[in-house]
Amino acid sequence: MKLFLCTLGLVLIIEGLPYFISPLKTKQWLEIVAHTPEKLLRIMGFFFMILGLVIVFLSQKSGLF
Repeated sequence: MKLFLCTLGLVLIIEGLPYFISPLKTKQWLEIVAHTPEKLLRIMGFFFMILGLVIVFLSQKSGLF
């Protein structure tokens, strides 16, 4: 549970950085994302989920963390 809460905290920090550092650029980027086709967003989401899974798997297998 401690690892989960630590991970959740780090995700929230990373998610909040763009809004804190550059809210105007974040709004512009979100406008672009709003006009991106759903199929492309799904493909990108799937790719990033697989990439995250590979990173977690490799980090656990190699004992880096």
